[in-house]
Amino acid sequence: MVYLRPMSDTTLLFFIFFTIALVYSSVGFGGGSSYLAVLALSGLPFAEVRLTAMTCNIAVVLGNTTLFRRSDWWDGRKYLPFVAAGMPMAFLGAMIPLREKNFFILLGGTLLLAALLLWFQPVLKQELPEAESRKKRTTDWISGGAIGLLSGMVGIGGGIFLSPLLFFLRWDKAKHIAATASLYILANSVAGLAGQLASGATNFDPFRLVTLIAAVTLGGQIGTRSSLRWFSPLWVRRITALLVCLAGSEVLWKYL
Repeated sequence: MVYLRPMSDTTLLFFIFFTIALVYSSVGFGGGSSYLAVLALSGLPFAEVRLTAMTCNIAVVLGNTTLFRRSDWWDGRKYLPFVAAGMPMAFLGAMIPLREKNFFILLGGTLLLAALLLWFQPVLKQELPEAESRKKRTTDWISGGAIGLLSGMVGIGGGIFLSPLLFFLRWDKAKHIAATASLYILANSVAGLAGQLASGATNFDPFRLVTLIAAVTLGGQIGTRSSLRWFSPLWVRRITALLVCLAGSEVLWKYL
């Protein structure tokens, strides 16, 4: 198997992260799972891997949430349970001490699960009636908190889990699911980053971090504003699922 050199080629990482952000932002995600996969195979300490992925996630989804806000796709009564439950759990998850091997095994399993959810995510061919879309919101708090905890532990925003779950549950219209997932990613990423910093995860390369933030910000802006015209969301999800599955398998092969 081929792994990246230990982060000696920052230029290569710039273009990899730019491409990830471009593709993920086109379907409302931040790309945290793929940032983690690339960095996990690079030889970086896992604390820096999590911190870098979270920071890059925030940079991408800021653009997504701004666009969705302008489009008026949010319903505060509906997304509030996810955010209110997810943020404190993401903070706590980020503070849970994990040994390096255990972290990477958890990451590999998480990536495989995310790949399955993305691949089998159903397409909502019909929009839900408004009355039906507002039923049975009790599970919103449970799923928001559970995904938030896992997201904080691993170092992602959780949208790659939340969005497919909401599609399976026929939770609402596709555009509202995308907007809710984007805000959820942003909230969890901020909370998770705060948890990491509070637990003492402050050792990182400033130049590398700033370079990667620039890469994902540029890619995310282009993806959010333009790539919906270039790519089919279904095929983007399928390709992403294959890449995430490959990355998860590589991580597990390396650390099991």
